[in-house]
Amino acid sequence: MDPDLAMAIGVVLGVFTVPSIMSAISDGRAPRVAAFAMIASGVLIVWALSNKPGGYDFSDLPNVLVRVIARYLT
Repeated sequence: MDPDLAMAIGVVLGVFTVPSIMSAISDGRAPRVAAFAMIASGVLIVWALSNKPGGYDFSDLPNVLVRVIARYLT
């Protein structure tokens, strides 16, 4: 897996865990699956940051997401 793909999956997974955590807390349940997804997201992002030469800048994230989507749709 290349670092761009790991970063894209990690960011998307991290964004999707926020509503899951909010839903579990509002229902009075423990957010077990959401916590696991958040940990997986963090691991993917840290792995991508450590394996990308030069790292990522916050302004690079939209370009990374578009590049990964374009690579797998075409």
